[in-house]
Amino acid sequence: MPLLTFLPPLGAVLIWSGNMTINQLTVGSIAPSSIAFLRWVLALAVLTPFVLPVAWRHRDAIRRHWPKLALLGLLGMAMWQGLAYVAAETTSATNMGILAAMVPLLTVLLSALILREAPSLGGTLGGILALAGVSILLGHGDPRSLLELEVALGDLLMVVAATCYALYGVMLKRWPLDMPPWVVLYLQAAFATLFLLPGYLIGPMTPVDGHNVWLILYAGIPASIITTFLWMRAIRQIGASQASIFINLMPVFSALIAMAFLGERVALYHLAGGALVLAGVIMAQTLTRPLGRLTPRATHLDRGPH
Repeated sequence: MPLLTFLPPLGAVLIWSGNMTINQLTVGSIAPSSIAFLRWVLALAVLTPFVLPVAWRHRDAIRRHWPKLALLGLLGMAMWQGLAYVAAETTSATNMGILAAMVPLLTVLLSALILREAPSLGGTLGGILALAGVSILLGHGDPRSLLELEVALGDLLMVVAATCYALYGVMLKRWPLDMPPWVVLYLQAAFATLFLLPGYLIGPMTPVDGHNVWLILYAGIPASIITTFLWMRAIRQIGASQASIFINLMPVFSALIAMAFLGERVALYHLAGGALVLAGVIMAQTLTRPLGRLTPRATHLDRGPH
């Protein structure tokens, strides 16, 4: 498989990692309901002049597929990102990182159940290896310390968010929508905005000012438009299960970004955990032999990514 096919998931995860670091710098500057809604309003404002004319030409396809687009917008944009903002208020960044690392394994499980897609040897072993590396990173060298973490409402919300995003990736692969990727992204963003509107109106509404406008800009353009496009492309090229393994790189990228911009030092456990995560990702992308055979549920899946 060409190395260029790995650039979309790597780029998406790198931008997500940057967004996590920025959120740490701006805690308390904007309400979760406000940023969750305003980021997609900004994304729509940026996309509309370019994508709306194209979307209008595909209005017949949109009429056929709008329920699917609505569900994708709910799962991958409104629920995944919106719940993560709310969860941050009642749980720690460590807990959120652990639970976000569930996405790859949840994707493999859901792919087997929904797509009848047999897990690969590399995907299974690589996912376990990468999860071990994440545990070392988040446990600061002692994975046993993770057992002492308390369960809060935010932890439960992150479990729901991780499940939603894993299901989003699987359904995106399951439904080959016959319209350009930018139109698919645009319609998902429009539905996500509608789903998030009630929470924004209920409040609390945080005024946009000089302290939080740059956070909204980053969340609305790189962390919304660019990452969603890159992730959709990654799923089409290498599949939901293989693409999701790259999410395990988020703690590694976050540590590197924190080093560069926050002056944090690298410890031995960073190197050990990062090496395991990287090895797991490489294993998942190279050992692609299925562990078993599952009967495909739909014939169009046999044609591969669209």
